Amino acid sequence: MTISPSRRALGSLSAVAAGVLTTLSAAPFGLWWLAPVAAGLLYAGLHRLSPRQAAWRGWCYGLGLFGSGTSWVYVSIHDYGYTGVPLALALTGLFVAALALFFAVTLGLYRRLAGPRLSVLSFAGAWVLGEALRTWLFTGFPWLLLGSGQVDSPLAAWAPIGGVYLLSLIVALTGALGVEVLRRSWLALPPLAALWLVPLALPAQWTAPAGDPLRVALLQGNLPQLIKWTPEGQRVAANTYLSLTASLDDDLDLVIWPEAALPMLEEQARPILERARTLLPPDTALVTGILQRDGAGRFYNSVIEVGDEDAYRKRHLVPFGEYLPLESLLRGAIAFFDLPMPTMTPGPDAQSPLRVAGTRLGNAICYEIIYADLVARQARRSAAILTVSNDTWFGASIGPLQHLQMARLRALENGRPVIRATSNGVTALIDSRGRITARAPQFQEAVLTGEVVPRQGLTPFSRTGSWPVWALAALLVLPGLRLRRHREP
Repeated sequence: MTISPSRRALGSLSAVAAGVLTTLSAAPFGLWWLAPVAAGLLYAGLHRLSPRQAAWRGWCYGLGLFGSGTSWVYVSIHDYGYTGVPLALALTGLFVAALALFFAVTLGLYRRLAGPRLSVLSFAGAWVLGEALRTWLFTGFPWLLLGSGQVDSPLAAWAPIGGVYLLSLIVALTGALGVEVLRRSWLALPPLAALWLVPLALPAQWTAPAGDPLRVALLQGNLPQLIKWTPEGQRVAANTYLSLTASLDDDLDLVIWPEAALPMLEEQARPILERARTLLPPDTALVTGILQRDGAGRFYNSVIEVGDEDAYRKRHLVPFGEYLPLESLLRGAIAFFDLPMPTMTPGPDAQSPLRVAGTRLGNAICYEIIYADLVARQARRSAAILTVSNDTWFGASIGPLQHLQMARLRALENGRPVIRATSNGVTALIDSRGRITARAPQFQEAVLTGEVVPRQGLTPFSRTGSWPVWALAALLVLPGLRLRRHREP
């Protein structure tokens, strides 16, 4: 079938719009019902396209999604990377265009390999396989997955069973089935209804309390990022966190400082940390994010309990933020590539949760909280999840609110409370059903106190991780594959 240029242009614009709708389905907008609408917009015209046209349509979707949903990259590059507006726009555009290629590959291959037979299933399966690819290829970037915005929707009850990828699968199926219903294919109605009615019968809780609540205090220093790694910034950080610690009540089990709260190595920070420890009762634990250096001169982004030798070392590092790919070529090329802190080394894959205040805390430092399987591995051996972060790099963008939403989804997936301590927001306490129970204001110096109930038992997702959903997605694609090759129009 030949498609006119005007129809092709309209299709491209609708794909860009679908990407923007996906952003609106997530935080801070919370219009979760737009996610299946976005998936349906892409599915509706897909089978009239050649593989090359489908790839272009997918790239346009990615352009709309990441152009609207990761606009905070510009803030990081321009405001905190000392990069001028033209170059910051160019680098942000390159980032968005490169990420959009994942959708070009997904829809291009889908259109080449799958036919109209059982297209609803193969479309949803291909979508999830594309998200799995984006999660792991080139260190991965599972930001704004299709199911990420469903933490407050009626579909949320599916999360403890299959995690965010099951939510993405169901949202993609909903969009495609909805299109078929609009085409008066009434056989699509029963499965569509089942996807949305089954959650009503699922358990509200998969885990149980494991002891008395912990009384915790999260300290948010709200320090200026632009001076943080200077001598002045170090003095301000030390004075701020010592002052906030001194203001605390005595009835706390746990005090938490955020990621790299003191912008210095642990060996330099030790006198400050020992001073902070004397400000607290003997039975109150103090945990902080800190930079560590080992005997071989390697640097780690870590979480420690002050006075204890155990540490969790971040294993999934941020490219261009904690290490510089192709460093010999890029270092010094522009200011953005000159990291203000030492190049980090990833921690080991298998790390045990920290035992703090009589409770095992699973750990995810900053960016790691967006990796569902990494968090699930920590959750299996812990009663709560601790994530410390420095979201100052996002500025006053939508990034910190998206980051918070993904932390909420990790809580829901694993039936574990999440303790989230950040430098300038969003600092929050999240219960085992993904609900925020306490929250500090952004961009203010603050102390957030509250109770956290440790949990025991495992959700189905905690036990298995994402691989069953990825396998299901592959099985859904198989029936729609063409048995013999033929020429596309």
